[in-house]
Amino acid sequence: MIEPANGSSWVADRPAPAARTEPRRRTSRSYAALDLGTNNCRLLIAEPAHFGFRVVDAFSRIVRLGEGLGLGNRLSDDAIMRTLEALRVCREKMIAKDVIRARLVATEACRLAQNGPAFIERVRRDLDLELEIVDRKTEAYLAVTGCASLVDPKAQSVIIFDIGGGSTEIAWLDGQAPHAFADPCKRIRAWDSLPVGVVTLAERHGGIDVTPKTFENMVEEVSDLLMNFAIGAAEAGRARNFHLLGTSGTVTTVGGIHLGLARYDRRRVDGMWMRNGEISTVMERLLHSDFRQRAENPCIGKDRADLVLAGCAILEAIRRAFPSERLRIADRGLREGILMNMMREDSVWRGGSQR
Repeated sequence: MIEPANGSSWVADRPAPAARTEPRRRTSRSYAALDLGTNNCRLLIAEPAHFGFRVVDAFSRIVRLGEGLGLGNRLSDDAIMRTLEALRVCREKMIAKDVIRARLVATEACRLAQNGPAFIERVRRDLDLELEIVDRKTEAYLAVTGCASLVDPKAQSVIIFDIGGGSTEIAWLDGQAPHAFADPCKRIRAWDSLPVGVVTLAERHGGIDVTPKTFENMVEEVSDLLMNFAIGAAEAGRARNFHLLGTSGTVTTVGGIHLGLARYDRRRVDGMWMRNGEISTVMERLLHSDFRQRAENPCIGKDRADLVLAGCAILEAIRRAFPSERLRIADRGLREGILMNMMREDSVWRGGSQR
């Protein structure tokens, strides 16, 4: 077992072990945020910067922890082993970067699974990492915090959504931010967490051979789940400069395909704008491609080829509920939200309202 510097464990949103004192070694200012979702395990390590933070290390691996949850209620042994291995890598990275504070969260798969608590306990016992199972409201608010900086400053209203593996978070932000360091969650007028994501939707409808009819059935399922939120936030779309802001593998994939990238490039995708017709063109292209063609696309890959159309169906349901000529794409979200909150709480930025 790999031990932290002082032999103790990292727990959710508490100080990480202090680095051992060594001559001429700078004091670490690294924070870590880990997002264990239904499909991915993602880690981000960053240091405070003048405006936000600077990423010093990152890790992402598809683990499919929630594989089978669309049809059952238990995490499988194979999924658990894949996830433990990914978490071990994350732990080694946090040790290597002398992380001073970390928050490690688990979302829908662990919320739903009957053996979710037993899995959390195994992670604590085997890896000395304490995962925090966050509720859906917390997940939605963290996603908003992580990508709200990409809201058009001229927009009086925006719908932010995060399409996950087992759930989809959506929020309506109203008004404009008073300053760069303001808490965007104070602008949330309404939010919801839909119990559907790319993994669970694909498992129910099939993700390999997706016909137009299958796709439409997926859209209709999501639209039904979205109905109450859509009614409550109906006036959002009538505000000046309204737009959508999406964060997830689905929207970044759509952006990468639109750009014709030979290899996914976060620097080109994060923050890009797409017009309504451009999104429709990419989705039509995906719908009329077969599994092999999707797997060979460098912005999709074989690990996500059976999930991308389920994600597009969720995106399509949101577009129908909130028609907008503009969608901004965020390759950021929950992890960034965790980091922003920890740094805001620690008053690391000069000139922010927290000082």
